[in-house]
Amino acid sequence: MKRIFLFIATNLAVMVVMSVVLSLLGVNRFLTANGLNLGMLMVFSLVVGFTGAIFSLLISKPMAKWSTGAQVIQAPSNSTELWLVNTVKMLSERAGIGMPEVAIYQGAPNAFATGAFKDSALVAVSTGLLENMTREEVEAVLGHEVAHVANGDMITMTLIQGVVNTFVVFLARVVGYAVDQAFFKKNDDDRPGIGYMLTVLVCEILFGFAASIIVCWFSRQREFRADAGSAKLLGNGQPMINALSRLGGLVPGELPKSMAASGISDKAGIAELFSTHPPMEQRIAALRNAGK
Repeated sequence: MKRIFLFIATNLAVMVVMSVVLSLLGVNRFLTANGLNLGMLMVFSLVVGFTGAIFSLLISKPMAKWSTGAQVIQAPSNSTELWLVNTVKMLSERAGIGMPEVAIYQGAPNAFATGAFKDSALVAVSTGLLENMTREEVEAVLGHEVAHVANGDMITMTLIQGVVNTFVVFLARVVGYAVDQAFFKKNDDDRPGIGYMLTVLVCEILFGFAASIIVCWFSRQREFRADAGSAKLLGNGQPMINALSRLGGLVPGELPKSMAASGISDKAGIAELFSTHPPMEQRIAALRNAGK
């Protein structure tokens, strides 16, 4: 969950900042100089939408290290670190990817994988995970994270986020132009006014939340695939089922304070729309059904 929310939050922040900067530079006036130029607006939307997504992907690994305090194992200093490195190496070889960096961070049970490229990713586990799970269960979790890397999930999320961002930017400006023309224009001047800028800002925030629902739905599908990927790497799904059952009975690691306002939760209710992970029982059921 941490890596996906960090990706989404960074991406949306970059997108909003770029929109504000380009507005101050007069790009919006160019788009509406002679009425709304939809062709140029689409090009503009693509640039803004994908720039945020690609930038957040490229900085995902250093940002993940910084936000969690993860320490990369450069040279194993004990048997646990040696086992972790060897296990990730074995799993990455089976998955056909380059050896990821392996890191440990302080915190309640959790783990993540991130990085822009399959052959230079990062796999990290928390101290809580190591302390509360058996090695077989930890191995299954590592298989899940390696499967995320092998499946190219971060790149997939980048493409999906870029597409939804494009529509957020595009639709926000169409609505902004319409509102500005209908309620704020007092003359024939087609240049964007305060109504346009305010409406665009509000729409980008509202449409951004709606877009997050779509992105989170895709993220939940990635989790099912990563669970199945772990089962394939380990030869059967039981270790992953055991790991999920164990995790379901533990309090998951909290997000860093810089990410605490995510609104993403696995609890029942509307928050499920913003959850990056399916409920544990659904993931376990999917693995059991796959083994029949």
